Amino acid sequence: MSLGTIIHAGLTRPDRLVHALVLMGGGARTAYQVGVLQAVGAMLKIQPDRPGRFPFQVLVGTSAGALNVAYLASTAAAGLGSFELLSQFWSRIDSDHVYRMEGVPSWVRFSRLLAAVKLWGQARKQGAILDNMPLVDTLHHAISLGGIEEAFQAGAIDAVAVTASSYSTGVHWTFCHTGNDRKHEAWQRPGRRAEFQPLTIEHLVASSAIPFLFPATPLWVDGRREYFGDGSMRQVSPLSPAVHLGAHKVLVVGVGQPQRSGMGGDDTATSAGVGARAPTMGGIAGHAMASVFHDTLQADVEQTQRIARTLQQLPREVAAVMPYRAIEVLAIQPTQSLDAVAAKHIHLLPTTLRRALGGLGALRGGGGSLASYLLFEQQFVQALVKLGEQDAYARKDELMAFFSS
Repeated sequence: MSLGTIIHAGLTRPDRLVHALVLMGGGARTAYQVGVLQAVGAMLKIQPDRPGRFPFQVLVGTSAGALNVAYLASTAAAGLGSFELLSQFWSRIDSDHVYRMEGVPSWVRFSRLLAAVKLWGQARKQGAILDNMPLVDTLHHAISLGGIEEAFQAGAIDAVAVTASSYSTGVHWTFCHTGNDRKHEAWQRPGRRAEFQPLTIEHLVASSAIPFLFPATPLWVDGRREYFGDGSMRQVSPLSPAVHLGAHKVLVVGVGQPQRSGMGGDDTATSAGVGARAPTMGGIAGHAMASVFHDTLQADVEQTQRIARTLQQLPREVAAVMPYRAIEVLAIQPTQSLDAVAAKHIHLLPTTLRRALGGLGALRGGGGSLASYLLFEQQFVQALVKLGEQDAYARKDELMAFFSS
């Protein structure tokens, strides 16, 4: 997080405590966030003398996390019930609601080689191996943009923001929406920009367009059309939008693991002193995906927490006159490898896609990582939801302290 962001936050003095929720991206892996939030809702419901209002005033999402954020914003007027509604939404989807391989004859699925050739042809034709029009249709039916406006009018939320990355210029954009966008001033940092405007389904599709897997989405910015892809790309400061939007406390839910050992080689060979084997395509793809989706989060959280500790150590009279404000950050990530969970469910991938990726060698040696972004089948989804609930309850004391005043 830049010093400019911190100074801006320090100069903003809201008259109430503002809680922000930041949801990172990761395709189907973001079902984990559903479990965490479902547990949070259950914990807050049984707190004595606590209203059942929606507990976050600022919502920020990236990639598939942006879809979760938009859904929560559209149902925030339901209070804590919004988390259960999100869980119900995830319980009804599968891969057919998110993507398809266009124009694939039924007989192709019986040949890995032919399926791989078809996959490559699709990638050359539209710049991506999958068609995400099913996702567009799903979002139009599931997310009420009018519900977001109702949430603003009811005072359930203050702001919602999603991020996307421009293939045209390389700039990372944050699209923010509030009850009155005109009174807010956009910000700009090197390689990053923000703009206040009503959110659309196109913003969500652009934010979740995983590179190589889903095609780029056109959006109008600065009076011209640019093509956008996944918001996790070039995202150097994932907490920055929440701070700019006035957050004092930030709960961030990621879906990656800091340690990714064994993704590209043979652990047995390594332990025997032989050395790791050369990485497979699946291992390289998994490493690349993890770098796109997860590696910046931990650094930004650590930096924000370090600054907060430094400010807390200053004499109170000194801190009171400085243009800085300490931001409390609570980060939750899976305690188990989602790659390993996905590896047990690879057989659930749509047959044609599984054979095509298998024909390219993308599901060997770490292929569980690549599959984890595309496994929207219910067995995998519910496994992640359950893990999210378990991890949240294991940190119940921290979560309840986060929501205390």
